[in-house]
Amino acid sequence: MTDTSTGTATATIAAGAVDATKIYGGGDSEVRALDGVSVEFERGHFTAIMGPSGSGKSTLMHCLAGLDALTSGAVYIGTTYLAALNDKQLTELRRTEIGFVFQAYNLVPTLTAEENIMLPLLLGGAKGDTEWIARVIDTVGLRDRLKHRPSELSGGQQQRVAVARALASRPTIIFADEPTGNLDSRSGAEILEFMRLAVRELGQTIVMVTHDPVAASYSDRVIFLADGKVVDEMRDPTSERVLDRLKRLGD
Repeated sequence: MTDTSTGTATATIAAGAVDATKIYGGGDSEVRALDGVSVEFERGHFTAIMGPSGSGKSTLMHCLAGLDALTSGAVYIGTTYLAALNDKQLTELRRTEIGFVFQAYNLVPTLTAEENIMLPLLLGGAKGDTEWIARVIDTVGLRDRLKHRPSELSGGQQQRVAVARALASRPTIIFADEPTGNLDSRSGAEILEFMRLAVRELGQTIVMVTHDPVAASYSDRVIFLADGKVVDEMRDPTSERVLDRLKRLGD
């Protein structure tokens, strides 16, 4: 919950939005990508964001992660409201409090898997928690691939490196944007299982944008967007229930 009397978020919420609005263009060409979205993401939970194309799901993630700015309203990570930060503070917050997993892996081709995993920490001059990082590497099954460069890894293995990199700094929250979009169904299932394991056994918080009902079924909760608004949510989803809800959104 958000404590409006103090203007800070409570400790059980990893991130959230309050009346978040994002408008592109103006006049006849105005597009409301987000239209008064208020939503919270609990710590230690895996949430999927779904909706038709143009529903605002990627815009919401980008604004929550500080990659884009709202037109009005507020977003916060932990107890920090992003609008209160300058550019340097925002960059620092993204590096220390937020992990990212993208569809395209975004690994540095000249670095080994281990160096890619450690990169966000090294950029900040930190060594990180070696015991935690070892646990992450074992959780995603990369112990025997650490010295390999991305070109020597399969797509699924590269995405495991990306997931481990996101986990390495033990961030407040991880944002995953279509993380299985470039993977075959088997590799995709492995990545989703690793992400679910990170939530259940490592206590991480993950918010994932996806169009895939099967991917969403790995989450604890699904938020449905349409026309820039939150229109529904589902706890303990199954792929069948999610698909049925998406079909009704398209009606």
